[in-house]
Amino acid sequence: MSITAILLPVFVQVGLTLLLLIWTGRARVGLIRKGDVKVRDVALGQPNWPTRTQQVSNTYANQFELPVLFYVLVALALITRKADLVFVVLSWMFVVTRLFHAGVYTTSNRLQQRFTVFLIGAIILILMWVIFALRIFAAEAGI
Repeated sequence: MSITAILLPVFVQVGLTLLLLIWTGRARVGLIRKGDVKVRDVALGQPNWPTRTQQVSNTYANQFELPVLFYVLVALALITRKADLVFVVLSWMFVVTRLFHAGVYTTSNRLQQRFTVFLIGAIILILMWVIFALRIFAAEAGI
């Protein structure tokens, strides 16, 4: 697989994270400028933001949970040359679940739907790690 094909899902995931960062920042700054939120009320990191802004902020923070394991795996797969078509397809599947998860979280925030998408993504990521580990061990064993 080409490096571009392997890294494109990573770029999309990073793009999602940066989009949520900008959205969170704009929403928070806008609320402070309008006077809807006082700096002193949020200066210590207390979740005193309106619900919608907190949803976007939580979605942004969530990009530093499961996706971190995805980033590490992609880097290791590149270094060890274990990224193939299956790896890239699973990478895209994982990133698509992250996009859907963010979509649900920032809109309806239906917990059942959000959890289902999260769980599917987690299972895909676990599968990716298992396949990667098996390939590493198989290569060491000469299989």
